[in-house]
Amino acid sequence: MGWTLGRYFFFRYVAITIWFFIGLLALVFLIDFTELSGRTTGLPGFTYGTAMAISGLRMPMIMLQTVPFVGLFSAMATLVSLNRRYELVIARSAGVSAWQFLLPCCIGALLFGVVSVGIINPLAAHAFSLSEQIETELRSGKSNTVSADAAPWIRQKTSSGDTIIGARAILDQGLEMADAVFFILDQQGNIVERKDAARAYLRDGYWELQDVKTFRNGTIQPVASDRVPTNLKPEFVQERLARPETIPFYDLPGKIEVARSFGLKANAFAMQFDSLVALPFLLVAMTLIAATVSMRFARMGQSATMILGGVVAGFLLYVVSVLVKAFGVAGFVPTAIAAWVPVVVAMFFGVTFLLYKEDG
Repeated sequence: MGWTLGRYFFFRYVAITIWFFIGLLALVFLIDFTELSGRTTGLPGFTYGTAMAISGLRMPMIMLQTVPFVGLFSAMATLVSLNRRYELVIARSAGVSAWQFLLPCCIGALLFGVVSVGIINPLAAHAFSLSEQIETELRSGKSNTVSADAAPWIRQKTSSGDTIIGARAILDQGLEMADAVFFILDQQGNIVERKDAARAYLRDGYWELQDVKTFRNGTIQPVASDRVPTNLKPEFVQERLARPETIPFYDLPGKIEVARSFGLKANAFAMQFDSLVALPFLLVAMTLIAATVSMRFARMGQSATMILGGVVAGFLLYVVSVLVKAFGVAGFVPTAIAAWVPVVVAMFFGVTFLLYKEDG
């Protein structure tokens, strides 16, 4: 296949991918903005400009989750459009095999994955952290009640007793907490004191609390700041509290190495890193799956059943990837295997099917 034809297929794929990405971005933004406005309309200081800013900052993170589906649908749309305009038929009649005109699409999918990992992911991590800070400021002071699913609870042990710590929101990759609650226990495990803080910052050897209300012996004592001793290290707190998605791709290897140097498994960070490394090849696998259902010629267009089959196959691949990823985070399987096995299996499936169709 000549360079001109390959470049034509490549740029057709790129153009369709960009339009799919922009269209899905607009749809997701409208849905997220509507949902966020409904949740925060009654809060003091709420403005629609603030809600739009929060939703806009959350878009890169949300779109990063949709990248596999964008890759699948754009590949299917590219091949279907080429087929309906008889361009694939003409290419085949000129002696161009399926492997040759799929190569530009696979290269486009690989580059799309590289851009997603190298550019969108760091942007999404920083933007999402900023959106959480803005939303936390908007909700600040509304309630110090911590729900069971707001954030993980941690328990620290010190010479004076244990302390159970929870928060409504985790910021700065786990080193800052909003609307934090500290239950201080004595040596017998009884709660002797409770501290509610608008903000809690992990310092060297202590938690720095701001805008604190201390509950002890039935009395409430508000103070501007307070301290709670701790022997927790930042690496431990980050590994326990920080969401792996909020850590940029380039920072993950360092976080994993430091966490493991303290004896922590860091499975969540390692799984996130391996999944991002495998993402470009997952998009190539999605392209091969799209090819298995989108290249069959039909006079009146593609069979709806075949297209639906491709969508279902891509969705199942994504579900299996998420499921295996959960096993990797839990430590049941190595994170590298959990990230790469679905990709390799999908590639083998696509290649086998195309070999059967093209080469008999």
